[in-house]
Order: sequence, then C-alpha cells, then structure tokens
Amino acid sequence: MDAVRVALLREVLAGTQWPSAARVFARALRSSVVPRRGGLLLVGTEVYEPWHMAAHLADESTWSGLPQLRPTLVRHRVEPDDPAHLAVGLGRIEAAGRGETLLLVAPARPDAGLLERVHDARRAGATVLSLDGGDPEVRGLAHEALTVSVEDEVDLDTMQHLVSAAAGENVAVTPRGRRSFRDRMSRLADQLTAPPPARW
Repeated sequence: MDAVRVALLREVLAGTQWPSAARVFARALRSSVVPRRGGLLLVGTEVYEPWHMAAHLADESTWSGLPQLRPTLVRHRVEPDDPAHLAVGLGRIEAAGRGETLLLVAPARPDAGLLERVHDARRAGATVLSLDGGDPEVRGLAHEALTVSVEDEVDLDTMQHLVSAAAGENVAVTPRGRRSFRDRMSRLADQLTAPPPARW
C-alpha cells in the first residue's frame, strides 16, 4: 500500500484508536529489531499466512533504509521446489533465541504445536509480538500485542497496512530541522488527501 492510500486510511480512521494503536505497536516492533540488527521472524497460523505483511514490511525496510525490518516468513508447509525465501519452515521458530523477534499474526487461535514453539522461543530469549484476534493464550505469550476482534471497526488486514507503514516511518530527529525524502513525501500525501478548507 502506497503512502497516499495509507494517508487516506488514517484519515478515514481519524478519531478512532487505531492509527495511534498501530504506531505504538510499530514502535515496539521497530525497537525490538533495530538495536539488535535484525532477526525478524513472521509467522501466521496454519490457515492464515501473512503474505501481505511480509511484503509490506520488506517494502518499508527498503524505503526506510532499515534492513532489520525485512522479515523472514516462516511457513507451516514448505515444498521442495519452493524458492529460498519461501522455504523456511516451523523449525526456524524452534531455533529462535535471544536477539530475535517473532511476530505472530493470528486472526484465530493457532494450533497447539505453533503455540508451543512460540512459547519455547520466548523462553529461549526471543521477543514475541502478536497481531491477533483476541485469543487469550496468544496474548499471554506476547511481550507486546495488538488485538483486532470481529466487533471492531477495522480488520486485521487493515491493521497490517497501518503497522507496516508506521514501522518504516522516520521517527528520528534529523539534523538542522531537515526532513527525509520519505517524510516529505508522506507530508505531501497528507496535504493532497486532506479535505479542502471550509469557506465561510
């Protein structure tokens, strides 16, 4: 999703908790991977693979100049002829440990095997974050969680867009008051999508 669409989405959701909740969660994600120079594992449930989240985080990684945001997509089923970037199975979670971050995207309760692997990764020192549908066991495993339930005015796919975009935002202060190109483009997108001023 490009900067203009993200700006429109934020405008539609203005006045709700979701834009700020996405930014808070994205800051937690970014602060867990950037100082440690990477190690971001992204996994979904057996029936829901977070392809879009992986693609958006990879894009944000490139645009923001933060390679640490580029995730490794961990898959439940890997075929022998899958390309290397799609051939990482659940065994990778078992090998996760200190200095790595595991982001679990789970609209519904994951199977017991995945929960056990995530629990083991946490005990081994990995930071666990969840973008979830409200399952209490998932939330209990996460150091930081963002829950989107079926009763909310947004869905999990929308929140993945907002979190990915916020994770790549340049929040550092730039010298002499200058803003980065990405920040200037984001501001321009906000101006272009803003409603016209009221005329009295």
